[in-house]
Amino acid sequence: MAGRGKLIAVIGDEDTCTGFLLGGIGELNKNRKPNFLVVEKDTSVTEIEETFKSFLARNDIGIILINQFIAEMIRHAIDAHMQSIPAVLEIPSKEHPYDASKDSILRRAKGMFSADDFR
Repeated sequence: MAGRGKLIAVIGDEDTCTGFLLGGIGELNKNRKPNFLVVEKDTSVTEIEETFKSFLARNDIGIILINQFIAEMIRHAIDAHMQSIPAVLEIPSKEHPYDASKDSILRRAKGMFSADDFR
């Protein structure tokens, strides 16, 4: 895989995935597995978590974008991920605005600094 960059994976609602796919992120790996999951109302939490874990295991994925309201469904799996690659970024959706207090990366970053560090 020398000379190739890593992919962005998306776990999101239909609008989010459609936007990123139109932007050109859609790929199939050599096993014909896509780098995105469209979460609909009948998508099980188990399927979301299995897809998330499969994205973590793939060496061709560098960033996983996930709608924050979907991340809440599998918070335990996201909080258990400690490696920097793939980076897991929580993003808002059209129906659910971003809430910084729920973002796992932001919570970890706040724990690294104190108020005295910014004086």
